[in-house]
Amino acid sequence: MARAANKVAASGTAHMIAAFAKARREQLGLTQEELGRLIGYTASAISAMETCAQPASDKMLMELERVLGDGMGIFELARKFILMDKYPAQFQDFTLMEAEAVTLSSYQTYVIDGLFQTPDYARALIGGGFPKLPDATVDELVDARIARRSLFDRIDPTAMIELVLDEAALLRTIGSRDIMSEQLYALAEDAERDNVSLQVIPLNRGEKGPHAGTRGDMVLVTTCEHHHVVYLESQDESVLVSDPVKVARLTHRYAKIRSQALSPDDSVGLLRELAGEART
Repeated sequence: MARAANKVAASGTAHMIAAFAKARREQLGLTQEELGRLIGYTASAISAMETCAQPASDKMLMELERVLGDGMGIFELARKFILMDKYPAQFQDFTLMEAEAVTLSSYQTYVIDGLFQTPDYARALIGGGFPKLPDATVDELVDARIARRSLFDRIDPTAMIELVLDEAALLRTIGSRDIMSEQLYALAEDAERDNVSLQVIPLNRGEKGPHAGTRGDMVLVTTCEHHHVVYLESQDESVLVSDPVKVARLTHRYAKIRSQALSPDDSVGLLRELAGEART
């Protein structure tokens, strides 16, 4: 039943790859069993891929490129789009933009930014939502979220990544105390990267005057074409803001939020302190 549902739900990319893989296999005179042996899968797995009952995984796509690709790079190119298909619908318009961003500036109030999440934190967060998702869907979404971290290591051009977190997101336990401790230590390690800046707005910010970040999360992006957009998301709905006047207003608000945060050094110190407390 699940596999029948997969056939209906499979994306256009998955169907195209399935058809191309089958055509190439037949062109080379290979049976499903023979192709399976060459790439380390069973004949039934090849059949499931070709019918979209179980679309190709990232690992299978790499193996298909090696055996069936013929230097064209089609399966390699498909990896990016198959991965994008796994993201929630409201995030798909943003994911390619994020992957190619020159600058990414994020302000988050409730949970750790997805780009910075550990696998265990992401699994607890995604799996703990409502309505509850099937385990297989949770696994796919976690894999897709962790794959976004490749942005940290991109070299040409290097992405400059800023994160401003409300302290409440650091104190909110997701999954367990151990998971939170590991997540906070991971945040501190990411903050040490040359292309990352991380700051925390303390809980007592309101005691010192107005808090500029009370209207919620935002992600500011400078694209590879040097356009400026803002991504906003709430309750499984999202919007990309590109109007220059609105982008300028949100950019100014983000700058004010960042100015109200602790320094990067003090923020990392707080992260390590809270990580230690989470383990006790």
